[in-house]
Amino acid sequence: MLMSNCASVEEETKESESVAATPPKTVVVKEDDADHHPYAFHVSGPRNVSSPNWRDLINSSWKDPNYKRTVMACFIQAAYLLELDRQENRDKQNALAPKWWIPFKYKLTQTLIDERDGSIFGALLEWDRSAAMADLVVIRPSGAPKAVLALRGTILKSLTMRRDIQDDLRFLAWESLKGSVRFNVALVALESVAKRYGSNNVCVVGHSLGAGFALQVGKALAKDGLFVDAHLFNPPSISLAMSLRNIGEKAGVAWKRLMSMLPPRNEPLVPNGCEAEAAPGSVSGGFRNWVPSFNGQNQKSSVDLRKWVPHLYVNDSDYICCYYTDQDGVNEKEKLNNNKENQSPVLCVMSKGKQKFLEAHGLEQWWSENLELQSAIHSSRLITQQLKSLYSVK
Repeated sequence: MLMSNCASVEEETKESESVAATPPKTVVVKEDDADHHPYAFHVSGPRNVSSPNWRDLINSSWKDPNYKRTVMACFIQAAYLLELDRQENRDKQNALAPKWWIPFKYKLTQTLIDERDGSIFGALLEWDRSAAMADLVVIRPSGAPKAVLALRGTILKSLTMRRDIQDDLRFLAWESLKGSVRFNVALVALESVAKRYGSNNVCVVGHSLGAGFALQVGKALAKDGLFVDAHLFNPPSISLAMSLRNIGEKAGVAWKRLMSMLPPRNEPLVPNGCEAEAAPGSVSGGFRNWVPSFNGQNQKSSVDLRKWVPHLYVNDSDYICCYYTDQDGVNEKEKLNNNKENQSPVLCVMSKGKQKFLEAHGLEQWWSENLELQSAIHSSRLITQQLKSLYSVK
């Protein structure tokens, strides 16, 4: 037994020596093959979505809301992948992000960088005229924006997770992202292209946290009369500020009921002809003035609220954005005006029954095949509140 083992060892040694004498073949093994990556455009991207061609000069695909929603979602995916390409040190040869904008004849003109950690949180894409001309698209199709600002959401990877979560918590606490470095960078970029091309030729899009930034940056420009097209996917709706405002609304309702039980204002509450209405400095007058202000119902308004019409896409199984589907608190007069004017925010809701959170909150669902948006709500309580607070004078 031992001898046979020794013999086999000698034979293996001779074979190994002969192999060593033969020059080894050079084999290149790619740790991350872009052609088979799960985020590659041809692997997980939309199906049956055509690139612009000469037919779009006659009947533009961009006039189809489903096509536009799909392309906008792809641009946001590109913003996500720009940061992942950076983190995983991909070069131009194997980068994943460009494949998500090139088919639609757009080019990257600016990346939005968070100076705190160097991460990419957004991308400015502009119509690529030369690429379009190569496919005989001599002019930009009707409905295709000249520029699109795409903002990504949270990435749970160590290199950028800390800053992403900081802004998530900022929104959770204050329902505002204006204190973030990213807000200022995005606002400057969007304002620049809006003034260069005209606001009607510019679009801002975002997913999750990025949708929160897109909404607030778009509102900031609307204050100055620049109304850009906005498409917001799974925008965050949960915040402590919203909860406090709801408490304030309930306090306001209780106060109105109390006041309805009191004598009319022109009827004095005390003898000797004293004023029934509390003086401005009194406790009663102060509280009466404080309630509507807390509710975001400041009567001073410098801009017509109905001029800016963002498009929101939510999944009712996603607890982060599901409160946008709440119509409670929107009175019948507001609903009537919204339907009559057709200028209210467009809220498209996907309802598939009970889903897991990651599926309901994911971006990929918005370009999936056979997608059916089961309802469109024009009088969301939450978006109505947010637009009212936009124009209140502070």
